[in-house]
Amino acid sequence: MAGLRDLKGRVAVVTGASSGIGAALARELARRGARVALVARREDRLEALAREIAEAGGEASVHPCDVAEGGSVEAAAKAVVERWQKIDLLINNAGYVRHVLFADHAVDDIERMMRTNYMGAVHWIKQVLPGMREQGQGWIVNVGSFAGKAGQPDESAYSATKFALAGLSEALGPELAPYGISLLCVHPVLVQTEMFTPEVMARMPRGSEKRFMTPERFASETLAALGRGDVDVVIPRRFRGVLLLRALLPGPMRRVMGRVKMAALPEAGP
Repeated sequence: MAGLRDLKGRVAVVTGASSGIGAALARELARRGARVALVARREDRLEALAREIAEAGGEASVHPCDVAEGGSVEAAAKAVVERWQKIDLLINNAGYVRHVLFADHAVDDIERMMRTNYMGAVHWIKQVLPGMREQGQGWIVNVGSFAGKAGQPDESAYSATKFALAGLSEALGPELAPYGISLLCVHPVLVQTEMFTPEVMARMPRGSEKRFMTPERFASETLAALGRGDVDVVIPRRFRGVLLLRALLPGPMRRVMGRVKMAALPEAGP
């Protein structure tokens, strides 16, 4: 995969830019000279972030969009191209998680999660591909999750959406390479965002709070991976060892990881 190191003058779309990882990525891209198209549903937060970026000397545009709806994505993508004339980099970050046992998870929300976390990326990739192919180059970053590498109890639907995104990324990369388009899938383990409320933390194994990284550090490591031309990265990288053990000892590792996660849930069990 061709790395992207020089971001000056590049046009980057960041979905889910209203908070957390997306906002941190947008700030770092703008700091490095990219023109950033901010995409999310919460327009007020996007406007505030765009002002912050402009005050720091960067360039950003605001594009309200529900990535779960194909028509909304199409309209936003057209607006980005009208504003900046092209799209060089797409970062599919929009998504959400629900910490709930599968038996208690409403099917309507499971469907909504798949439309947001997986189909949102599909819609955006479909929109940017024609322009990137015409340019003869482009970069796509899909923000997956460690839960898309190792299924997590209490977030089974979320794990499924991220496994789907990881599978799409692995299969799609070779299809895009002949057109000069590079695809990177990054898998964060634990990042400090507003999704981790006290209620959510109460459902996580003891000591989980010590493993969190800041959105800023995640953004920096993601862009470093993009610059190196990586195709699939777990962040922090030290957690690759967990996946290696899981590959070598799938049964024991699955039991251990499942037991640790389930032990933190007060309602788990018969």
